[in-house]
Amino acid sequence: MNIALIFGGKSSEHEISRMSASAVLKWLVKGSNDDSEKNEILKLGIDKEGRWFLTEASPEEIFDGRWEDKNNNRPAYITPDPLAHGMVILDEDRFIYKKIDVVIPVLHGDHGEDGDIQGLLNMAEIPYVGCGVATSANSMDKSLTKKLVGYTKVRQAEYIEIRKKEYLEDKDGELLRIKNKFKGNYNLFVKPSSAGSSIGASGIKSEAELPRAIELALKEDKKVLIEEKIVGREIEVAILGNDEPKASEVGEILSAGEFYDYDSKYKNPKSRTRIVSDLPRATIDEIRSKAIEIYKALECRGLSRVDFFYTEDGEIVFNEINTFPGFTSISMYPLLWQDRGISGEELIKDLIELAINQE
Repeated sequence: MNIALIFGGKSSEHEISRMSASAVLKWLVKGSNDDSEKNEILKLGIDKEGRWFLTEASPEEIFDGRWEDKNNNRPAYITPDPLAHGMVILDEDRFIYKKIDVVIPVLHGDHGEDGDIQGLLNMAEIPYVGCGVATSANSMDKSLTKKLVGYTKVRQAEYIEIRKKEYLEDKDGELLRIKNKFKGNYNLFVKPSSAGSSIGASGIKSEAELPRAIELALKEDKKVLIEEKIVGREIEVAILGNDEPKASEVGEILSAGEFYDYDSKYKNPKSRTRIVSDLPRATIDEIRSKAIEIYKALECRGLSRVDFFYTEDGEIVFNEINTFPGFTSISMYPLLWQDRGISGEELIKDLIELAINQE
């Protein structure tokens, strides 16, 4: 097969995409080399300006961004023409068409997890790893996710959404609305409704901190989600499958910071992840069951990571879902499947198979 790996992107999570793509590429190469008929891997990098290039970069060059400096990069893009069923490459003074059998869109954030790239691939009629347009869009927008998950019986944190236009026109009125919603409790989380990796997110404890936290979140999105702070263990479940998804064991985040923000995830080596083994089997299975319930409610396919809080009172509270979770060396999703004996290269093979057989 011709397998296209797309990475980078015009997104605040550009660097994380490169980190994930580097790991996926290593597993993809190893898995392809193990096959009797080797697959061709086409690496499509998107820079921060949104320009697409076909590159021969190594995993290491993708990881640190050196791929952009390679002299043999060629402009290339996925064409929406379903008869072409692939990409167009500009090679000197001519265009070359290259058929693609399946795409792995290792793109986080805007234009990657929000349905944009999925819509393009649907038009091109090229199978791709991960959720479809509607699921990607609804899951990227945390306030929409909460409304849809609200139809299940899974407990969620109380929340309110703030829109940029209304906030700028009537700041005092919006702040009062927040105060009334949470009855004067300012132990809250403030985050962009449609950004990942905790970019633009803040935990606050006082009324004075609220405006700055909202303004920080508004730099990332026009809509801000404000939630009650749930005190509990941060736990995650990896889901794999289409119509009959399966859940991994439960993983736990041990954040070096007050909460698992961008710095705690990617810059603080003291943050750790582990497999949960100190909860009753019935509780672990209940968490896994709720993760699958949410996965199905949002009509996910391929993969997702479902995040919860587990409180001291034994309450399971849904936090959020990530339809294309990270694949970095510290990411929970591949680690949870490795715990089940599924290697990185086996996981990528499974995801490709699910993409091709998604009907």
